Amino acid sequence: QVQLVESGGGLVQAGGSLRLSCTASGSIFSGNVMGWYRQAPGKQRELVATMTSGRSTVYADSVKGRFTISRDNARNTVYLQMNSLKSEDTAVYYCNVKQAVTIYWGQGTQVTVSS
Repeated sequence: QVQLVESGGGLVQAGGSLRLSCTASGSIFSGNVMGWYRQAPGKQRELVATMTSGRSTVYADSVKGRFTISRDNARNTVYLQMNSLKSEDTAVYYCNVKQAVTIYWGQGTQVTVSS
């Protein structure tokens, strides 16, 4: 089993920045993919960004140039630096780890951007 603990959400004004962190514990293996998804009210959960253990990345078009994903493999931690935040970034952000055929989710952290 894998447990994910997220932190760093909160309330910020438009144009501001936040940094999310997610630390994984338990049966962590190398070669996994760590990332972030988000779900706004009334909408489906969507990919924000992912990073492989080899540091290959995927970003949603809506966050390219504003958000940066990074990870510390030694600490099993993934980060999401969010800059130039917009009201449409308001959502619950979920940490995600894909390991072999299993996907794990964090409990979610709220990000609210006020305009």
